[in-house]
Amino acid sequence: MRLLNKSTISRRTFLKTGTVTALGLTIMGPMIIGKDKSWAATFSNIGADDAATLIQMARDIYPHDFLADKYYAKVIQGYDSAAGKDKALKSMISKECKKINSSAKKKYKNNYRMINREVERVDILKSNTKSPLFAKVRGDLVTGLYNNKEVWPKFGYEGESASKGGYLNRGYNDIDWLDKV
Repeated sequence: MRLLNKSTISRRTFLKTGTVTALGLTIMGPMIIGKDKSWAATFSNIGADDAATLIQMARDIYPHDFLADKYYAKVIQGYDSAAGKDKALKSMISKECKKINSSAKKKYKNNYRMINREVERVDILKSNTKSPLFAKVRGDLVTGLYNNKEVWPKFGYEGESASKGGYLNRGYNDIDWLDKV
């Protein structure tokens, strides 16, 4: 017979640990953990549900299957900090997320971010292209996502070349894909 060394936890230890964990979560605020559990983001001003809706919305506006959600979440975290200072922005995000979720529930019987098919989520977004939130997310993602140096290698972009002598001496004429005449 094999004996296992079972460690027991006392009631007092359990309560202490649980209290510290609960306190930590309360201080940090609502958190979103990525599907693959490789990243997490904390949102203290706009709330986790609205943040998750915005992240899904960002993915649907600029879909790149090879980019992880964390790159989109980084842009949305900027909204969270801005919403802490700007009550109008916070209100607009809340109101527009409710509107998008309401449209999704009417048409597909689920919240926007819970709809599995991208085509159906894009359909909801198309009906909301005139909303100020859609315009803001679409505009901010251009710089927030594509100016992120972490994603440049994923797109095959090496970065600016002025500090490396410019493009002229770094492959400007590398057109080996073109037939030579």
